[in-house]
Formats: sequence, C-alpha cells, structure tokens
Amino acid sequence: MAVAVEDLKDLHVDVTVDARGTSCPGPILAAKKNIGQVPVGGVMEVLATDSGTKKDLPAWTLKVGNEYLGDYDDAGYIRLYLRKVK
Repeated sequence: MAVAVEDLKDLHVDVTVDARGTSCPGPILAAKKNIGQVPVGGVMEVLATDSGTKKDLPAWTLKVGNEYLGDYDDAGYIRLYLRKVK
C-alpha cells in the first residue's frame, strides 16, 4: 500500500539508514543490517542515490514480510520507507 508523499514526510521514523553514495546492493545490505533496530510496527527510512533502490527495496521488503510504504525524491537522493511487520 503506497502512502502519499505528504504523509511519508510526516511519518515518525524509528531508524534512518544513510546509504547515499553506494550502488546496488549497498542500500539493501544497509537496510538488512539495520532492520533489527526497528521495533515491530516501526518505520525505517533509507536514503539512497542509486535509482535501482526504488525497485530493489520494495522487492526485498515484500520478500522478508514487511510493508513497503513508498518513496520520494529529495534534493538529489531518494527517501524510501518501510514498516517492520514482524
């Protein structure tokens, strides 16, 4: 379920992962490494510059059983959001 950009900007973020400057699979590995710090029901924000992350992060999120909330471009990088379900 994608969330409107305005709502993404207002989300309470539990963990931010800065993967800017890394290319695939860097942002996914960074998310995987830090997902344990997010409480169940919590939100992780991933900052990335690799456009492939827009495709890869939702796929990984679904694969591991979490919820992809959406993404938006912000000043030369992408902000991506997921909710930890389990």
